[in-house]
Amino acid sequence: MPATRTPPPRGIAVLLAALSAIGPFAIDAYLPSFPDIGASLAATPIEVQQTLTAYLLPFALMTLWHGAIADALGRRRVILAALALFALASAGCALATQIEVLWFLRALQGITAGAGIVVSRAIVRDLYDGAEAQRLMARISMMFAIAPAVAPVIGGWLQAAFGWRSVFLFLVALTALLALVCWRFLPETLPPERRQSMRPSYLWRAYRSVLSAPPFLSACAALSFNFCGFFVYVLSAPVFLMRHLELPETAFLWLFGPAMCGLMAGSWISGRIAGRVTRERTINVAYLIMAAAAMANVVLCLALPPGLPWSIAPIFVYTIGMSLAMPILTLYALDPYPEKRGLAASCQTFLQASFNALVAGLVAPLLWGSTQSLAAGMAGFVLLGAAAAWLQRRLGRH
Repeated sequence: MPATRTPPPRGIAVLLAALSAIGPFAIDAYLPSFPDIGASLAATPIEVQQTLTAYLLPFALMTLWHGAIADALGRRRVILAALALFALASAGCALATQIEVLWFLRALQGITAGAGIVVSRAIVRDLYDGAEAQRLMARISMMFAIAPAVAPVIGGWLQAAFGWRSVFLFLVALTALLALVCWRFLPETLPPERRQSMRPSYLWRAYRSVLSAPPFLSACAALSFNFCGFFVYVLSAPVFLMRHLELPETAFLWLFGPAMCGLMAGSWISGRIAGRVTRERTINVAYLIMAAAAMANVVLCLALPPGLPWSIAPIFVYTIGMSLAMPILTLYALDPYPEKRGLAASCQTFLQASFNALVAGLVAPLLWGSTQSLAAGMAGFVLLGAAAAWLQRRLGRH
């Protein structure tokens, strides 16, 4: 079978990156508004923090189904429906008058936000195999990295100028624009003859085969642990930046700017070396980079008070290693399932999103009390990620 099934449309990487980014954008954009949301809705900081958990749990649960639905109905149809529903939920968030209502509407956002991530990964594997798939995945990751960096910056500007509700109105406008572009330019990459059944018996066998495969589970665990070494700082950003580093609400670029640069650098390197350097060697180098960053972070936090740039620099280095490994680990998870890529992408995203929700609700509040505890959390996640990657290598040779 040739490496390229259908000629990919020009700009497909940009479009898939935008679809993948809408969910993380909805996490990061409103972080600078946490204090204002609490004051406006008479909510405690923990209650406002739980709007993240309310988003992430339904996000995780629904990602388990986006891919199977896309395998049955086609990629394009699922994307367009999800974007429309996400825009409606975002409009509801902008009108919320109680924290409980905001929890509910954030949950509705989470139900639809994962479709872009899941279906985009399936589209990549519809179009490419091998090194070409790694290159496209790396290009998507590189452009996708922009969203977590610019989202809190835009959110901070909107918060300072118009208040927290304007952040959700901006999400409505952004989603509507993306839906229009997808309606005009997004092709259908899954022809009818390759679509799968939605029969319960088939789905039960398919989900069981994927979710019980140790190589798949270990690749997903490595992705999750690696990401949470950085994600714990995203979740803790209001405390980390505004309390520990004493920065204003418009200064979130200090965290997300270097992180964006690191993500883009690692993804660019991964794309450049695809097909030239073995996957195993690339993974080894990625973990050496992440481990060095985590160790430096711990040492700097113990030796120096919180401040710029030393409290931020290790995060930049860490994200280089994280994004260098991400495309390969993602392909490790999806490659064994050529006939049900959407379902496998759903399972992979479900497991990662579930772990993110657990970290958001339980782990981040335990770690954000000091920069030392945050650094220790990063180091712990690196160790767990390296162990999972080693196990994946032992269980499934690629």
